[in-house]
Parts: sequence; C-alpha cells; structure tokens
Amino acid sequence: MTTQAGATSVRTQIVVEVPLERAFRTFTEDFDQIKPREHNMLGVEIAETVFEPRVGGHIFDRGIDGSECRWARVLVYEPPNRIVFSWDISPRWQLETDGARTSEVEVRFMAETAQRTRVELEHRNLDHHGDGWAGVRDGIGGEGGWPLYLHRFGGLLDEHA
Repeated sequence: MTTQAGATSVRTQIVVEVPLERAFRTFTEDFDQIKPREHNMLGVEIAETVFEPRVGGHIFDRGIDGSECRWARVLVYEPPNRIVFSWDISPRWQLETDGARTSEVEVRFMAETAQRTRVELEHRNLDHHGDGWAGVRDGIGGEGGWPLYLHRFGGLLDEHA
C-alpha cells in the first residue's frame, strides 16, 4: 500500500488478490466492516455504517439509538470500476451542510489480472473546506485515515479468501 499527500489531495492505493467485481462489491457492500467504529460524529455508539449503492444515495452511520449521521453523498456509482462520494465533514470534524465547502473521494478499481485488483483512492479538493483544510489532509492521509480503511479492506478480503 502506498500513500501520497499532494497540495490539496491525498492518494492511497492497495493491490488485493481478488477479481475486480469482488473487490468492488466488498468495498461497497461491506463498508460497515471497513470503517472503524471510533470514527464517529454521533452522540452514541455506531450500530452500523450504511453505503447506499446508487447515485444520490448516502454513506451514513446509524447509532444504537436509531439516530443517523449522513456524512457523504454518492455522486458517481459505476460498478465495478468507480465510485465517487462527497466528504461532508468540516475541518472541525462536524457535518458540513454547504456543498461548496465539501471535498470528494474517488475510488477506482482496476483489474491487474483476472485475480488481482488495484484499488486507488483519491480524496481531492480539500481546500474547498476553507480554514483548517490542511488539518483534514493530514488526518485522512495519516495512519488513522484512508490508509487504515484500505488496510481493513484488504484484511476483510483476506478473511474471506
């Protein structure tokens, strides 16, 4: 796995030993197992994280009390090759309701062989968040950010091999 932080983006990737379709399906259908529970903006523990697999859908956390935190909007859904979703979280790690002040995450799935897939994640336009955006870049690019998500994704695929 490699990670690079650019001026206003973070890129990370992983190669997994599964077919393209399985990698895509696992990332979207099992996102609940990829996202750490401690990444939580709810006032209660997370019961589940839901990835709605369609343009216009959301990625959201549902609390044990039924409350919801919709922290992303699905902008592009092109199975099994690509998804793009908004990052509706401010530099203060609170929901951002102004779409002009959000960034976006693109995840691309590329077959290297019939049984190997490269997954590239780019979180871009971080400067759209305004003051404090560099802190967001550092957080999502660090060990507890997107690299952790891709590591958990790879581990999940290994478990079900």
